[in-house]
Amino acid sequence: MALIFFILIALAVGAGFLWVLQEMVFKGKWSHFIYFLASFLPFYITSLSVIYLATRSPEIVGIFQVLKEVVVLVAILGFIFYRKRIFDYPFRLRSTDWLMLAFLTLSFFYILLPLGEASFLNKALYYKSMLIPGLVYFLGRNTRFNEIEIAWVFKIIFAVAIGAFVINCVENFLLGAHLQQFTGYALYNQAINDIDPTGNFGLTWTFETQAVTKRLAGFFSDPLEMASSVLMGFAAGLIWFLTSKKEYSWPYLLVMACSLGSLVFSASRAAFGAFFIMIFFVALVFRLYKLIGAGFLALLGFGIYVVAFASDDFYFFVVDTLTFENTSSIGHVVEWLLALDSMVANPLGIGLAMSGNAGSVTDEVRVGGENQFLIYGVQLGWLGMILYVLVLASGVILSLRVFYQTEEVMTARLAFVGAVTKVGLLLPLFTANAEMYTYVTWLTWWMIGYSVNEYSRLSLTLKRPPKTV
Repeated sequence: MALIFFILIALAVGAGFLWVLQEMVFKGKWSHFIYFLASFLPFYITSLSVIYLATRSPEIVGIFQVLKEVVVLVAILGFIFYRKRIFDYPFRLRSTDWLMLAFLTLSFFYILLPLGEASFLNKALYYKSMLIPGLVYFLGRNTRFNEIEIAWVFKIIFAVAIGAFVINCVENFLLGAHLQQFTGYALYNQAINDIDPTGNFGLTWTFETQAVTKRLAGFFSDPLEMASSVLMGFAAGLIWFLTSKKEYSWPYLLVMACSLGSLVFSASRAAFGAFFIMIFFVALVFRLYKLIGAGFLALLGFGIYVVAFASDDFYFFVVDTLTFENTSSIGHVVEWLLALDSMVANPLGIGLAMSGNAGSVTDEVRVGGENQFLIYGVQLGWLGMILYVLVLASGVILSLRVFYQTEEVMTARLAFVGAVTKVGLLLPLFTANAEMYTYVTWLTWWMIGYSVNEYSRLSLTLKRPPKTV
């Protein structure tokens, strides 16, 4: 059975890779790389797990591991090769561009500086995980799609959101187990990532609550990644629902419902909080103050349910979370304090690959790791953390300006989803190494880059003097 799934996955991934490769290399459509990333990244770890389960070959797994980076690098080369008069390329940098360049440049110097106990190889590998999203942003910054091409990006996002919920239903109602218990997830982690199985389900502790109930992940790498990713699916469904004619809007209600369903199955407290933050932000963007009231009523209803109707296990789970007596919550606080202590003692940072949960960070040298902002603060110092915060803030602000100013509906939708999802991810960023969630992270950085490109175009149009007869 594993061999059959391996063949199917190899054929699907291989066909997608070859298609996008010929689009980029032979047709000059380097910007189509985003279709491969949007389709492959949600299934990335599940695909690698099945491949290792069937082949027991780290070398074959390695080939599939690098496909996402290869696609991005080929897209970069395609941009350079097919750009006419590349040396005359106009550099009109906006605030987000400058901040992104500063963040990545600072990070590069930390590879060379003799800081920290991590090896040079581990530093380089960690920097790669920071650089690739920056390159995706750069590619989005130079992409111009027509309405049909943007629509295909959204269709993939919708399919992923619905598909995740369908798999969750299969896991919960038919299998009564996690999909990862059948895909070789634990074996892959043990052999490739040197992570031994933990928890009551033979996976990791992330796949269960303190009450030993299942937290489902669908085809994503873990429940936390799925929870963060479906926030993007919900935002995409919401903006299409709000900007479509009523008779054509019902499919987007389905997308939103599936996204919410997956959020429930993930049992992620940070993602639940992020969802309400996102709804509040959307209400402010659209001036839908009734939506804020609806969100408050929903929160009140949830509180009444917990107090009056929920099981004792769920009741104490919520109470312990709010009072930080939950084991997981205590773990977050401990990691934050360790990170802050390091940042106070070493305001310039202690070097790359010294914090977080990336594969290049070894347990022996790890300091903190439960907060994306503090992870960068530990490694790059206060300056690095501040630059990262400013990149996020600037990207969201410029995307919102595009949403308000552009006359292109599809572009406005992309800008909305990029901005709203980044805001929604703020809470997960406080409780996890969320930049590792490649699907939602890379796609939203591409959307931010695409939005900044449109903002630059709009700015030039406004500054251009009117034509005279």
